[in-house]
Amino acid sequence: MSEQQEPKVNERMEKIVSLCKRRGFIFQSSEIYGGINGFWDYGPLGAELKRNVKDYWWRTLTQYRDDVVGLDASIIMHPRIWEASGHTSTFSDPMVDCLLTKKRFRADQIEAQSGTAYFWTGATDAAADKTCNDAFSALIETGKHPEYARKVARQFYQQRGVPNPAFLGERTEEVINSTRYNPDNGSLLTEPRPFNLMFKTYVGPVESQDNVAYLRPETAQAIFAQYKTVLEVSRQKLPFGICQIGKAFRNEINPRNFTFRSREFEQMELEFFIKPDEIAAKSAPATSPIAEGEPQPAWGWKEWHQYWVDQRLKWYASIGLDRSTLDLYWQKPEELAHYAKATVDILYHFPFGAQELEGIAARGDFDLSQHQKFSGKPMEYFDEEAKTKYVAHVIEPSAGVDRLVLALICQAYNEETVTDDKGKTETRVVMKFHPRIAPVKVGVFPLLKNRPELVRKAIEIRDLLRPHMTVFYDESGAIGRRYRRQDEAGTPFGVTIDFDTLGEKPELLDTVTLRERDSMQQTRVKIADLAPLLLSKIR
Repeated sequence: MSEQQEPKVNERMEKIVSLCKRRGFIFQSSEIYGGINGFWDYGPLGAELKRNVKDYWWRTLTQYRDDVVGLDASIIMHPRIWEASGHTSTFSDPMVDCLLTKKRFRADQIEAQSGTAYFWTGATDAAADKTCNDAFSALIETGKHPEYARKVARQFYQQRGVPNPAFLGERTEEVINSTRYNPDNGSLLTEPRPFNLMFKTYVGPVESQDNVAYLRPETAQAIFAQYKTVLEVSRQKLPFGICQIGKAFRNEINPRNFTFRSREFEQMELEFFIKPDEIAAKSAPATSPIAEGEPQPAWGWKEWHQYWVDQRLKWYASIGLDRSTLDLYWQKPEELAHYAKATVDILYHFPFGAQELEGIAARGDFDLSQHQKFSGKPMEYFDEEAKTKYVAHVIEPSAGVDRLVLALICQAYNEETVTDDKGKTETRVVMKFHPRIAPVKVGVFPLLKNRPELVRKAIEIRDLLRPHMTVFYDESGAIGRRYRRQDEAGTPFGVTIDFDTLGEKPELLDTVTLRERDSMQQTRVKIADLAPLLLSKIR
């Protein structure tokens, strides 16, 4: 699915990016050296958030189900894998370059322009007796002064050694909805040409063609290559799935929208292997009743595909992205990959537009058949019930970890006007992460840091909670300021140890104040009940 053009200025997104750096969610990679485009580092809070998302996804699939097992495959694999998958021949984007700035764009994402195009066959500098024979054209919008096009042309020829160009052979042409011009400056673009997105490397000490390898552009192919081995050692039967979380690399020409489109990213992919429809249709009914909505023995690819769409939507809701924040885009027949029977994109409404978080594809038997063909190794499954062999078909839910983390950050970001006890109003920035994936689950605060008895008790409570959840201890500054810092970090709960905890009011001995982030409500809770209560809220 082609992506929408993002707004040139997006105040909300700018605030989110600023908070990510200020609070330690996401940093520009190699920033002290000027950064490197398309690569990002996750700070203390971002690393915890990302780990929580991955851990919960993994737990949901491998621990809560009997029919999915895990794999952790290497990033560099045999190059023949990428021949079998088609990546070495087809994994490319059509690219164009701006003749003026040399900036590169995806040809299918150029905004169509209309107006007057000015063409020149060259330019000359009489004083230097020098002629530049480069052909050049520039587009101006209808009604715009033609001198703008000549200004663009002068810049083009000046870059080529003609400091004071006099133009040769100027002519004009009216164009409508053309994608041959740079929307930023009107300069002519080059003809589209393919650009392979895989990062090439070499295995071994000699950089020769025989040692060429690639950083994987996706995690799925390792699952297909190891399918038979995993099937045998895990003692699974079809239908069953193999899931993997791991790094992937794509040499994106134009990384953009913060971490949304990067050159290094992580994927969470499930390949769920099913029987071909003709085999599934002959399956005997289950001997025991099956709950409504649960998988049925005779399900074909359509039922399994819809099942995994529903499962993924439920999972997103369980981490704070409910159905109202998401759209489903069913790819049109002409948009589908040649092997796909159906693909659904789950879109999230980012500040820069609705963009894909996850694709759920019915891939048929293409992948296993290709690897069987290229490797010469059988990928067939012997079905004991059907007494026949066949190549399994696959349903693939494939999600981007970094895109999901960005969506969760965007969803969590809130600005609220609050009034304190003295009637003073201020803007509270609060990250309303679902407690299940929040980077820090609870902040622990002694009311005063200069009272050793409060500090000792606070440290005792911190150590009580640490084995069960991520805890942040803070004794610096006014208690209200500490609350605000944790609000920005997205910490759902705060525990304050005060003099009542120590028995100033006997009836409140060994109790603490528990503050809830979103409502800011405070209640007294017994220390003995604190861990079980918090665990019930964060799981």
